[in-house]
Amino acid sequence: MKAVLYAVISNQGAVWYVSLDMRVDLAVWFGQYGDSIRIRMLEPAISFGQAVVLRDRMNAIKWLHKEINVPHIWVSKVSGEAAASGISVFAADKSSRWTLMDCDIKQWRAYQQVPGGSVTIQGQELSRFIELMQGRSLLWDEVKQLLEHYGFQAASADPLAYVQAAYLYGYFLLEQGIRKQEGRSWLRSKQNYQCHRCGGEIQQMMITECMFCGQECPYCEQCLTMGRSRFCSVTVRSALPVASNTVERQVRCPDEGDSLEKYLSPWGLSEIQAEASGQALLFLKGNELKKLNKPPNTSSKFLIWAVTGAGKTEMIFPMIQYTVSKGGRVVVATPRRDVVLELKPRLEKAFAPTPVVTLYGGSEQRWDVAPIMIATTHQLLRFERAFDLVIIDELDAFPYHNNPMLQYAAEKVCKTDGATILLSATPPIQLQKAASRRQLPHVKVTARYHRHPLPVPALIAMSPLRQQIQKATLSSKITQKMTESIQRGAQLFVFVPKIYMVEPLTELLSKTFPQVVTQGTSSKDEHRAQKVMDFRAKQTRILVTTTILERGVTIPKSDVLILDADEPIFDSAALVQMAGRAGRSADDPAGSVYFAAKEKTRAQVEAIRQIKSMNSIARKKGYLRDKGGPASEGK
Repeated sequence: MKAVLYAVISNQGAVWYVSLDMRVDLAVWFGQYGDSIRIRMLEPAISFGQAVVLRDRMNAIKWLHKEINVPHIWVSKVSGEAAASGISVFAADKSSRWTLMDCDIKQWRAYQQVPGGSVTIQGQELSRFIELMQGRSLLWDEVKQLLEHYGFQAASADPLAYVQAAYLYGYFLLEQGIRKQEGRSWLRSKQNYQCHRCGGEIQQMMITECMFCGQECPYCEQCLTMGRSRFCSVTVRSALPVASNTVERQVRCPDEGDSLEKYLSPWGLSEIQAEASGQALLFLKGNELKKLNKPPNTSSKFLIWAVTGAGKTEMIFPMIQYTVSKGGRVVVATPRRDVVLELKPRLEKAFAPTPVVTLYGGSEQRWDVAPIMIATTHQLLRFERAFDLVIIDELDAFPYHNNPMLQYAAEKVCKTDGATILLSATPPIQLQKAASRRQLPHVKVTARYHRHPLPVPALIAMSPLRQQIQKATLSSKITQKMTESIQRGAQLFVFVPKIYMVEPLTELLSKTFPQVVTQGTSSKDEHRAQKVMDFRAKQTRILVTTTILERGVTIPKSDVLILDADEPIFDSAALVQMAGRAGRSADDPAGSVYFAAKEKTRAQVEAIRQIKSMNSIARKKGYLRDKGGPASEGK
């Protein structure tokens, strides 16, 4: 995008600015200061990225008063700073690329009489536009889509003018899609780039010739699916708090006598769930009490480390109610679209009539806002400092886990005085260490709502699954355990490490157990959703699958069999999640879990240790109905 670099000259000196539409800037400056100023513009227009770099460099120069009225000094200094920034200062014929043009109030008034020389801003549209942009951070094409979605007439016809007006009045910030950062290594200075939207750095950049820059220009490949963020592109974001009452919340201390019980009692939580939610509410309340003394640009985090099947969705209801009742905005972010769609009816029912908006790829509510929002973590890239409470569900799951882009997005959407709640049954090791060192406030939910211990996996030795498939014969130990599950009326999850194993194993099991229906599915299965529905409806008794179903599917009476459990893809977190499919119902709390493999791995040992540890803590706290010793947990 092209932009104009210009200086406002007054008796106090010169200050440089960047404009997307000079008609707006001339109207604002001359309308406010009249003939006490003049404008000096650099021509021709240059790319927005180059204009921002030069603006900052020119404003860092200390100008002597006698230099203000010497044009050739200006051209020389601009050219020098441009060359130092790697910006070409020559035209194709090797002549000077730029000239400077002065404009005073008389010239501006004459210019207004020329067709297209003036612009009219509709106040109502501008106000509505500013309101809708609160908390958003959008590329230029997305800004235009927002305007079109809400049916703006004048702003859609002249978006540059409206964005520039909101920027000059202090409502918007205009930033480069890719920022250049100067750094120094041990031997030499070096340049680095960072994507404003996703945090990607030079490793994620592609540098190409650009029609706007006229030279090499980087763009970010890491978030390319969300639109192209590049050095010369404009990122428009709100400079305002999200809601008008948020300003009041920042300066007004919360009522220390505010009872938290009224946020816990409506939801019918179990004693275990209520204790965890109560701890999180105390954290939120304490965060409000001390937020005036918090360092800038920091948000507070709280971890809810809950065993699988603990009912963590219900546990977040009090935190949502607490935040919304105080005029705040909440986002529940989850890595997967299907979880977004599953959560929507539950939250709509729980918090009616408060509106709930869902954001995911292809969502019809893409540009809507509400006090409660549910989003895939990718959709957070379009927000910045937007939410008072950010709840990250399944933070250990793909694609959030080990994804710096999504972690960056989750960080930047929380207000500086906001809070983030992290939910996980298997938090990453660095969070576990931070919690154990008391560096991360947290609560452990060590038992399920039905107060029975978690099923502890048993180890089964077997030959590699690939060999069994090739021989078309399953290990007798495996068939024995599966027979026991079928005879007791349970449904059976059978997890395998490779997609190619799903189909042949499904055929083998169908022949081995012809009396029951067996199906297989994976991430490449177009009919996965239907097969999961059939499994939930008990039409399928055995479901062969990959880690794609390690979480999110609850079957009241089920057992779990993990084949080739020594494969690297089955780390301790995945094993705990898969084991967590069993024993979730009060009617069948002691489902069976088997780790079948040729070798016992560290991941298997760690998964069993974590499960036993949670059971032990829950038993010491008196949460379990089971009063027995370790023998009651299984072997």
